[in-house]
Amino acid sequence: MSLRPPVLTRLLLVMALLFPAGCRADQGPPAPPPPPAPGAPASDTPAPGPSTPMHWPVARPAPLTAANPVLWVALAARLGPAPADAKAAQPMRLRSRSGLLTLVDASGQRFQSPELVLHWSREVLPQPRTLRRRVMGPFASFESAEQAAGLWRAMGVEAAIARPRDWEVWAPAGAPDPAPLPDGVRLTGFERTASERVGLELRRTQGVVPLASPIRIEAPGGLLWKQGAYAGPFQLLADAHGGWSLVEQVPLERYLEGVVPHEIGAGVPAAALEAQAVLARTWAVRNQHRFVVDGYHLCADTQCQVYSDPRHAGAAVRQAIAATRLAVLMGADGPIHAVYHASNGGVSAAYPEAWNGAPVPYLTPFPDGPAPFQARFPVPLAATALPALLQDGRAAWGADHPVFRWQRQLTAAQIAAALGPERGVGRPTALKVLARGPSGRVLALEVQGTDGRTVLRLDAIRRTLRSLPSTLFTLQPAGAGVWQLVGGGFGHGAGLSQAGAIDLAGRGWSTRRILAHYYPGTTLQPLGAGGDSP
Repeated sequence: MSLRPPVLTRLLLVMALLFPAGCRADQGPPAPPPPPAPGAPASDTPAPGPSTPMHWPVARPAPLTAANPVLWVALAARLGPAPADAKAAQPMRLRSRSGLLTLVDASGQRFQSPELVLHWSREVLPQPRTLRRRVMGPFASFESAEQAAGLWRAMGVEAAIARPRDWEVWAPAGAPDPAPLPDGVRLTGFERTASERVGLELRRTQGVVPLASPIRIEAPGGLLWKQGAYAGPFQLLADAHGGWSLVEQVPLERYLEGVVPHEIGAGVPAAALEAQAVLARTWAVRNQHRFVVDGYHLCADTQCQVYSDPRHAGAAVRQAIAATRLAVLMGADGPIHAVYHASNGGVSAAYPEAWNGAPVPYLTPFPDGPAPFQARFPVPLAATALPALLQDGRAAWGADHPVFRWQRQLTAAQIAAALGPERGVGRPTALKVLARGPSGRVLALEVQGTDGRTVLRLDAIRRTLRSLPSTLFTLQPAGAGVWQLVGGGFGHGAGLSQAGAIDLAGRGWSTRRILAHYYPGTTLQPLGAGGDSP
């Protein structure tokens, strides 16, 4: 339970709060100007045309490097109501775990209190701002969106990856059609002229104080947010969508304290913890561009790595992080795609079995077990071998994972609801596996219906049919409008299997041996030794 100052002390602090000063909040390197700040003059607004911006302009975060190993992680994103609803919206309450919070906005206004209540405001822009873009999407993952963004970039077109709800790729309004367009992906246009946006303000007895983005918040005693406490410092940033993000600027090694126990658990063998620490660090360095469009590096949920209260890290987790301090896995192009998952079901997947993209040399399919198991189930896995693997694969590493084997039933009604009306299938009448990868995973799943057909591919299969733990499954009709799936594993299957790593660590394998097993040909190096990012 978090500690709070005594009530009397707290009241005295509140009475003494909010005194102006002249400091300016920190900000990253020079970048496009931020959107008009509440209470501040607006910059010139481009007329509609080729130079019309795609989104609200946002400053880029300072890059994570060996010299500056700090991540900007959004504890919460897309905050704020529509401008018209600002007056009635619940305010944002920021509370200190102990002591005072210090707030400094972009105009240099400075305030202190153990609790800051920030109200939403309706800010009228001095001049309307027009946003125009072409939108390609939706995509099931950042990885697939990034591959599609390459289609535009190869044509010399600026492309940005964003996640308003699903992942999308944005390009200027005049951008040509990319080709070929990925299956299930649409091209749409977006145009909006805004005369207002949502802002933040403090309400004091002396009057209302508009706050200008970026807003820096320091919390020496910790900031309470949801069920956690975070050390910061923090920034409240206006984002590319017209809302706000609460971002922690967290040192990389402290970030791992909030990731490792939530991704693999704290009670696993030391070598597995160390392997997870290396991968979480490498993944963060490699993926620091993931949310640059919104002015920060990473999110805190499953679209990145789960990041929660670092205080949950016990002695074993801290030791694993310290033992691998600033170490990352390197490939020929720098920090690797350090993807990992819960269980591979006994057979590891190649990168193109999970996402659109070219093969990756260190993410290859292989039977994940001892020599007799490997001899019995060589890859590419024969079609006749898959049922045997799913029925009798208990010799694989990590076979004690609770979802190592699974069964699901899908009904026509469930599939229709998952697809939605935009797919134009109607009531599903047949499911058919069109293609499998070398590990046996489904690459393409056809849904036939009364009104048409559609094909789900790669990560879109699990994104659409969310009850499926993996794409390693067999499929059989089980009655009218019912299909039975028998499968294995939990997750995309590429890279390290956490269940496998825990099993191998328990058998005495070292951290380096586990990493070499799941990422052959890579090397463990200090951050910055081969470049900080690809």
